[in-house]
Amino acid sequence: MASRPRIEKMSAEVVDSNPYSRLMALQRMGIVQDYERIRQFSVMIVGVGGVGSVAAEMLTRCGIGKLLLYDYDKVELANMNRLFYQPHQAGLTKVEAAAETLKFINPDVIIEPYNMNITKVDSFPLFMDKIRTGNKDNSGPVDLVLSCVDNFGARMTINTACNELDQTWMESGVSENAVSGHIQLIVPGRSACFACAPPLIMASNVDESTLKREGVCAASLPTTMGIVAGFLVQNTLKYLLKFGRVSNYLGYNALDDHFLLLTLKPNEDCDDSYCRKRQLEQQSNPTVIEENPQPAQTEVTHESNEWGIELVSDSVDVPNENTVDRNHIELASSSGGTVSLDQVKYQYVPKAKCNPQIDTSDNETSAASTARDEDLSIEDLMAQMKRM
Repeated sequence: MASRPRIEKMSAEVVDSNPYSRLMALQRMGIVQDYERIRQFSVMIVGVGGVGSVAAEMLTRCGIGKLLLYDYDKVELANMNRLFYQPHQAGLTKVEAAAETLKFINPDVIIEPYNMNITKVDSFPLFMDKIRTGNKDNSGPVDLVLSCVDNFGARMTINTACNELDQTWMESGVSENAVSGHIQLIVPGRSACFACAPPLIMASNVDESTLKREGVCAASLPTTMGIVAGFLVQNTLKYLLKFGRVSNYLGYNALDDHFLLLTLKPNEDCDDSYCRKRQLEQQSNPTVIEENPQPAQTEVTHESNEWGIELVSDSVDVPNENTVDRNHIELASSSGGTVSLDQVKYQYVPKAKCNPQIDTSDNETSAASTARDEDLSIEDLMAQMKRM
């Protein structure tokens, strides 16, 4: 296999000294207050398959400070129906292949690959220790844990560790038919953990291993995997950089393009003892999860404007007491509801409706005139126009 050229540093396009950096432009446009802080954050990704590998690549391209990657599978040719992995990486462990690719994309990001099964008894303490001490300087906890695994046992393992360590994490998943997925923010004690509302099939005490037949794997689409990974990383950026509204639960169904937004409260009877402990801590010292503050909108200026060109609105608002602000109008709700007609603001309003100087009190005369106009033929109307 031919070796690829080594890039020691990122191109000038994405460094802070360049005012046209695609990343720093978010700060110039007022979306985030300080995008450079992304370099200080450490994110742990458990499972670098269809969702986790793409999420890792997105965070790497965004300039995250440090990534800790966990998986124990190897790259197979069957994985080529997804994004990220390449055929020449078949046979490598997923974390080894991922680390190689990510370091090539952005050498400034610290990549720590761990080829281990976190559900094993001997691996769990090591996994816990990395959550506790895995920040960029190895002096404190990671800033966020992302769950991109494909089985119940691994999710419960992550849930147990994060509840015990009071670690915020995000869970993600794609359905076996590959046309739906979800992401979920889990803050111990404040929101429902994964054990608060387990899947029905697990609550029914059905062995998960009996659901899979030998030689048959779940469907997989690079589109759905990429969409869910995008949702997950977008939510991660909003959480870390404090902009926008962080989604508590976002579900997506590709068959009818339906999005589901939920807020899940913790279960007081949760089976996880640490979850119940975190709930009691919140009750004794409650903290409110506030929406991230919106930074002040800054005007985008250009280096020069020789001709004094300005962008102005070409429409004029017509006052109408029966209308509402356009900013409060939604054409359709996520549950399929529609907006009533009295909430619609007309683009054009006849002068008779908005000019108080026009007398419209003689309704009968007006109606008669309208009726006569409607009875005229096209030839009569054309004759009237010629006489004007």
